[in-house]
Amino acid sequence: IMVILPELVLLAGALAFFVISLGKAPDEKLVRSTALLVGFATFAAACLAFRAQDSLFHGAYVVDRFSQLFKLLIGFALALLLTFSRNHKDIESRVRPEYFMFQMLSVLGLMMMVSAVELILIFVALELSSFALYLLVPMRDDRSGVRMQMEAGMKYILFGVMATGFMLYGMSYLFGLTGTTSLAGITAFLGTGTPPPAAVVAVVLILGGFFFKLAAFPMHFWVPDIYQGAATETTAFIATIPKIGAVALLIRFLALPSGHPQFLVHLLAGVALASMFYGNLSALVQKDIKRMLGFSGIAHAGFIILALLALNGEGYGLAIYYIAGYVLMNLACFLVISTLSPQGENLRIEDFNGLYRRQPLLAFTLAVGLFGLAGIPPFVGFMGKFMILTSALRADQLLVVCLAAINTAIAIYYYLSVVKAAYTEDPEERPAVVVAPSVQATGLVLVAAIVLLGALPSRLVEYAWAVVQSML
Repeated sequence: IMVILPELVLLAGALAFFVISLGKAPDEKLVRSTALLVGFATFAAACLAFRAQDSLFHGAYVVDRFSQLFKLLIGFALALLLTFSRNHKDIESRVRPEYFMFQMLSVLGLMMMVSAVELILIFVALELSSFALYLLVPMRDDRSGVRMQMEAGMKYILFGVMATGFMLYGMSYLFGLTGTTSLAGITAFLGTGTPPPAAVVAVVLILGGFFFKLAAFPMHFWVPDIYQGAATETTAFIATIPKIGAVALLIRFLALPSGHPQFLVHLLAGVALASMFYGNLSALVQKDIKRMLGFSGIAHAGFIILALLALNGEGYGLAIYYIAGYVLMNLACFLVISTLSPQGENLRIEDFNGLYRRQPLLAFTLAVGLFGLAGIPPFVGFMGKFMILTSALRADQLLVVCLAAINTAIAIYYYLSVVKAAYTEDPEERPAVVVAPSVQATGLVLVAAIVLLGALPSRLVEYAWAVVQSML
């Protein structure tokens, strides 16, 4: 039981919400308290099972140091997200039990995904996570924007089905070539020499499905509309936790080919640069804060792929470090956004005017999150970008490094424009902001984590490297 304790907690939580949803008028306080309890229980279970190791279902489901590290990150992010988002009113109270049920099922799918080492199980876990997530997008209590959220939900599921089709087609190619769906068997086949053209096509198609989960180019078109159309807490979830699972999936899959296949290096370099330029240049002109963070997420997906470009343990370890920091920085931003819009209204950049005078702690939390995303020292975003660029330079990717550095400079402009509004603009009669003690505590935890991971990165980076080496 211990080896799958986090998964069991999430399954029990989803069943609890299902039972609660059967009532005619669910107690809203009970629903919110149960959500927070399940979130922290998931994190506690991930801590208790952190050192567990086993192989289940004839080797298709592996519990190892690699999977447990990602489950710990997912559990920690879920607990923080539920701490500051569970009390907001942008989800209709009558559907809140179903909302949390699908949210827990989505996280359960992610937990399964990081332990899956067999193509069919990867597909099942990915679809469990994705389809539960598709249903969260339309659940928004915003009468003025019903068309927006319904359109966002339709776009999300249509793009998701398309990405799934690409991925399944690629998986069928690999199965046809190798006669197995086990990642170990596929590794043995690909390690025998130069991969055949059909294997190259298969890898490209499967990566297309994974890039959808990470919101990387060219599977990024859904991002801005879904970020803007979904409820703020749903957007915060989509922007953070699923990307942890996507990084784990990419690392497991990219570790399959032996050596450094040139087609894979060129593919990853092209996707990384396209994601960075598209995301950063599009974010420059955004006025809606959630759309801006959506395009920002596309650009950061490029940096994560740049870390993977080295196709070695060092690069994979840096990707883990970067996604951990990225999730913390995004949660800090969404904590402020959700606190300023408890009714779920979308915020524009001018809505942050004078935030420092209205609520200094929120302004500071926002500044730390945005400084980190911009790559300004001493925050985790700076150290992550610096180490990734250094790693890519060692992999003889000088041109890619130069273009990535230019993108870092571009990103500073739109991140700091929000900080400028919060600290230098007139609040213009906007009211003071009341912040609950739990939200204040969450903000302080996020600020401390962003600073500490940036100032003292070595422990997490070294552990991530060791974990990846044990998996390779």
